[in-house]
Amino acid sequence: MGVKEVLSSIRVPSILILGLVYVVYVLIGGVVFWKLEGDLGQKDITQLLLKKKRLFTSYTCLNQAGLEDVAQVVQAASKAGLSLKSNQTTDGFWKFTSSAVFAATVVTTIGYGNTSPSSTTGQIFCVFFALFGIPLNMVVLNRVGKYMLALERSISDFLEGKSGRKKCTRFFVHLVSYICGSVLFFVMPMIVFQLKEGWTYSQAIYYCFITLSTIGFGDFVAESNPDKDYPNWYSVLIASWIFFGLAWLSLLINHSIDILERLNNHFKQQLSSEKPEEEPSSAEDSDPHTEVEDETNKPPVTQ
Repeated sequence: MGVKEVLSSIRVPSILILGLVYVVYVLIGGVVFWKLEGDLGQKDITQLLLKKKRLFTSYTCLNQAGLEDVAQVVQAASKAGLSLKSNQTTDGFWKFTSSAVFAATVVTTIGYGNTSPSSTTGQIFCVFFALFGIPLNMVVLNRVGKYMLALERSISDFLEGKSGRKKCTRFFVHLVSYICGSVLFFVMPMIVFQLKEGWTYSQAIYYCFITLSTIGFGDFVAESNPDKDYPNWYSVLIASWIFFGLAWLSLLINHSIDILERLNNHFKQQLSSEKPEEEPSSAEDSDPHTEVEDETNKPPVTQ
């Protein structure tokens, strides 16, 4: 008995199969991250312990309590967006343009974590702002994604009317759309971030995907280096890129979901087409005498 026959005879609900695939996928990812990053994490801890030992050796007046005080000052300065390399005063993270970008990261659920409201009033406002802003953001992104899809279909229908080839035209339009979106929301921002932030290209493309997928680790955040002076247009550019990039990536994810659902339906049809035909359940249908009786009861055919 083949695999398809076994699956068709078992008749496992598709939700259980999907859940099993999801759990296995997550576990495989955990194993891969563990193998790739586990040893590096241990090496980083070892290096930090060595640096801590050298720090106590170099600055003999510094003890454990003093080191903790210094760490708190560094952490607070980093969260406020202030540089410890100079004595000049800056606006920190909470200038208007940066605050607008922070508001965008709240409603889009990116949440880098590099900065957050510290006052009680700001924290309470953040709760209600996110409570109403997240659904609003989802509705707007969904509407923008539908407009993008409608524009894509309009172009596809126009080209279909000119060429007369439906499948080839749709494939070509989807391919061009994916390439243009990748260039607009990944390649061009990667170049901008490499120039303005000083990141490598791999770090910039990594930041682009982590941001637009709303994962938001916070290990790389644009416009967060206190030693750099960013122009105001840079914040507007980042906020616009996040909004339209999220809409495009959600459209791409919807296309991927549609492809997976079609593959699932195709496999279901394949399994159902190979099921053995059911035998007649009625004894009357299989009785030859009944068939003969039916034939004799028929009226003669007249010419």
